[in-house]
Amino acid sequence: MKYVASAFSAASAFLSRSQIFGNLATMLKFTGSQARNNLVTLLKYFLFLVFTVFMYAGIFKGIMFWVEGRRFSWITSFYWTLTVMSTLGFGDITFNSDTGRLFSIFVLISGIILLTIVLPFVFIRFFYAPWLEARIHFRTPRELPAETEGHVIICRYESVAQTLIKKLSVLNIPYVVMEPDVNKAAVLCEHGLTAVTGEIDGSVTYEALRAARARMVVANVDDATNTNITLTVREVAPQVPIVATAESVDSVDLLELAGATRVLPLKKILGEHLANRVCAEHAHVHIVGSFRDLMFAEFPIHNTPLVGRTLRETRLRKSLGINVVGMWERGRLLPVSPDTVFSESSVPVVVGTTWQINELESYLVIYNTNYNPVLVIGCGSVGYAAAAALKRKQVAVHMIESNPALEQRAKEVADRVFIGNASDRNVILQAGLEETPSVLITTNDDAINIYLCVYCRRLNPQLRIVSRVTHERNLEAIHRAGADFVLSYASLGAAFVSSILQKRELIMLGEGIDMFSIQLPASLVGTTLGASGIGAKTGLNVIALQNGN
Repeated sequence: MKYVASAFSAASAFLSRSQIFGNLATMLKFTGSQARNNLVTLLKYFLFLVFTVFMYAGIFKGIMFWVEGRRFSWITSFYWTLTVMSTLGFGDITFNSDTGRLFSIFVLISGIILLTIVLPFVFIRFFYAPWLEARIHFRTPRELPAETEGHVIICRYESVAQTLIKKLSVLNIPYVVMEPDVNKAAVLCEHGLTAVTGEIDGSVTYEALRAARARMVVANVDDATNTNITLTVREVAPQVPIVATAESVDSVDLLELAGATRVLPLKKILGEHLANRVCAEHAHVHIVGSFRDLMFAEFPIHNTPLVGRTLRETRLRKSLGINVVGMWERGRLLPVSPDTVFSESSVPVVVGTTWQINELESYLVIYNTNYNPVLVIGCGSVGYAAAAALKRKQVAVHMIESNPALEQRAKEVADRVFIGNASDRNVILQAGLEETPSVLITTNDDAINIYLCVYCRRLNPQLRIVSRVTHERNLEAIHRAGADFVLSYASLGAAFVSSILQKRELIMLGEGIDMFSIQLPASLVGTTLGASGIGAKTGLNVIALQNGN
């Protein structure tokens, strides 16, 4: 699809004639009665202020004439009143009597209150703030340029959207965030994002967003709102792909019936992906995705003959034909060379055909046997999905849950359930931490997850720790705490949408790790991989080259 890249900068910088009149009408509608009330209040205060000045000027003339026997004009009276009320106090006109001086003190104090305290507040509250709000309403875009096409419409700015926008920027795919709140939309625009404000359930909004010519609509609000969005978009754009997220698995069918092209129950998918990364029973290969005719997989080498050997000494490529393209080491994906030494905690990442991966599985199946149950901490949506995935693989599961109300639900997927706090040493040891091959931490509190990673690593240094993370800023901390594999809701959702956009299968190597393919630059034609300096200059790993088809 062709699209005009400059259209999105034009959306925020220049407004079409119809957009100007539409925004002006909206501003007047929004501020009409409110502005009238504000102006009336402001006018009342100014009239009160004028009345006060006239009154003080009259009293000044009276005291000067009747008490001190001096006569002054009205202009001089106003002059004295304003200099005293504004605290300028030039001192050229002063009272000689105590009565006059007492009156001067009263005028001075009331002037401080009325002019330096109340007046700025009234001006800001009833004039400047409403004007600024109306200006924000006027400036926030309400539609995209008519020629816009090939863009992605994101229906809410949250964690998945933040990560997705970064991926779209790398892929040079234009996007727009739909935000019902005008003030929030204005803030997004100020931060350099493309945002449009409008009613989230209004067909006019999606017409203004050019949904009929969009590449995709991402409905990422709550399940009920996503259903409404899907039905509304289908009225405007019957053919556009709609990807909807679902909090509840029960909502998947409803969203599909509403017209969603693809429904992503992300918490269930997150639990299943975390479950695929645990070590249980015996050493085996974890398939993480496929690209064209290649399979991407990883496998732990704990308690296998590969520990302590270099990549060259393992002879994996020569004997099985697979390529080792990287290595996980305590949550970090590291590049490998023929002299890289595998440790007990190493998890090599390999690329090969289906037959080669099956051969590797046959090689590993006799090693690292540990049939003790996997320990799952937490029985929320993610923990339940993870335990259910392990149960389908006939892997024994012990679960720790702090909420007694979830005990019956936990028993549906776990062999044994332990009610209590996972930070309680007696509870976690009774659940089998010392014997388990893996622990899966699924709470949605990063601080608790980091604490539990440290705690579990201290009590059992040999186990594999797989954890969920909510905020990307805590990624480094949870790796330092001892987690072997970490995955977040946001990165999984963004990776899933990105893979659908690119029409390829999802490859989730790990948190913060992306895989993409590009055309070979002309400057690298005829150059060896080592001479290209790609790894040294960019930190990227080249995992495969495609020749022809």
